[in-house]
Amino acid sequence: MTYSSRTRSLSSFATDLSWTDTAELVGLTFELTPRNAPLLSPDYSKGLHAWFLDQVRQTNPSLSQELHDEQTEKPFTLSRLEGEFSEVGQRLELHPNQIYRWSVTAISAHVIQWMKDWFSTFPETLDLRGAPLHFRSVAFCLPPTTYSQLFSAPLAKILPLSFLSPTSFRHRGHHFPLPVPRNLFHSYLRRWNIFSNRPFDQETFLDWIDEFVVITSLSLQSHKVPGGKKGAVTGFTGAISLSLPSILSSPEDFAQLYSALGHFAPYCGTGHKTTFGLGQTRLTRLVSGEKELFSTSRSVSLEEQLAQRIEQLTEIFLQHQKRTGGTRALQVCRTRATILARREFGDSLSAIATDLEMPYETVKTYAKLARRLFSINCNMV
Repeated sequence: MTYSSRTRSLSSFATDLSWTDTAELVGLTFELTPRNAPLLSPDYSKGLHAWFLDQVRQTNPSLSQELHDEQTEKPFTLSRLEGEFSEVGQRLELHPNQIYRWSVTAISAHVIQWMKDWFSTFPETLDLRGAPLHFRSVAFCLPPTTYSQLFSAPLAKILPLSFLSPTSFRHRGHHFPLPVPRNLFHSYLRRWNIFSNRPFDQETFLDWIDEFVVITSLSLQSHKVPGGKKGAVTGFTGAISLSLPSILSSPEDFAQLYSALGHFAPYCGTGHKTTFGLGQTRLTRLVSGEKELFSTSRSVSLEEQLAQRIEQLTEIFLQHQKRTGGTRALQVCRTRATILARREFGDSLSAIATDLEMPYETVKTYAKLARRLFSINCNMV
């Protein structure tokens, strides 16, 4: 069965949710419109993340708890807003009555079943930290499907992957902003093994990837942006093309898995922080002009400024730490830096506390300490 990707009103879409009965993966794009000209933090993706999880909490508390569990892979991804922004000081201004697009993917039947309930009580607006965006319509950006269908699809030896938002991997406690095939497929296979009910041996398959998969073309650009709840992420955007040799002396299942994971990538995203808009992936070559979708966005300019400020403040605060060994000192300094940088960019203490899931009074105390340390550093220079 095929599903139309044409845009439909929310009420029309909600009358035909039969796909939720069998699908295990899906991608949806919503069109939203602000009525006025709200101002957003350059780090507004945290607000999208918080709003989505609150929607889950209101209708399915047990699923909400599961999605909050930081020890598990997340069965969903969220994009940032796609549309025109203007810079007003250190804030992003949305244009009244302009259309903004926001995409949500789900990679587990459990989340898709929740979506059926969600659409039955769907809200009229997305309240993004006091900036109401009105839902206009929804469409499939990725068709409903199953893991079995992905695996049984015709073998694709060439995989053109495009990364529409900054993408990065965790490597020994640091960010690794390069699309090395082993890292790419480790990212995809980790999620596949959790949600597909058809797991494969990770090390054996990744060794096979190392041996047979080659990058035949690439065009990349690096970015530093706020990522997740705290700190900054160095990532890449752009496109690469992967290929398998015409003759393979290896398990047939591995070639089929390689192909399936390439088609899985747009659903699950690439790398980490995919629930905060990073790692948005497409299985296609970017068309003319699309390469600049992220890199020329006004939101990126402010995002990179905020990320650089967080990094700068983190280094300053580390210089004043009595104990610098281990990860705790870095985490504390990064938290203080994030709070102070976001205050400098106009975010309220209450919004920061909500995003960081910290008590308001703790955030207030951290902000005071951060300002004091920064003042001491300025006096020393």
